[in-house]
Amino acid sequence: MKSHEGHRRAAPARVLAEVVTVSTSRYRKMQTGESFVDESGDVAEKECQATGLKVSKRTLVSDDAEMIRKEVRSFLTGKSDVLLFTGGTGISRRDITIETVREFFEKEIDGFGELLRRSSYRSVGAASALTRATAGVAYGRLILCLPGSPDAVRTAMRSFGGEIPHAIMVART
Repeated sequence: MKSHEGHRRAAPARVLAEVVTVSTSRYRKMQTGESFVDESGDVAEKECQATGLKVSKRTLVSDDAEMIRKEVRSFLTGKSDVLLFTGGTGISRRDITIETVREFFEKEIDGFGELLRRSSYRSVGAASALTRATAGVAYGRLILCLPGSPDAVRTAMRSFGGEIPHAIMVART
């Protein structure tokens, strides 16, 4: 038996996930009571459930470093195993999710972003290089930073979602 197969068998059967959408425009609409759709958050929740993860919390924040840090701190003191951010991973000035979350990483999982860009290349071509999506480990927990595009969220979760319990198990050792 290969070691990764053994790790998968030893992975936790029950994984709690939190989903945080980072979007200034949607956050403003939420604050003013305007109607809006959080399609990326909806896709993230659906894909988590399809992968066998239980979503324990959904949040929407602005592209604001302190709001993002607050979500990470809350996660790290809570009971969830994985924190999934959607949005703020591009190359515009307002895209600060990566810089803000990275400061909490003990280990960064470089291959996660590489896998997403490779998987996305098939459908969007060279534009896939414009995402800075990444993942990392903090205190035995997993943090994923995904693009805000619903298709990218779907691609990321379908490419990597099955490895989340495995990654958590390894991070805890």
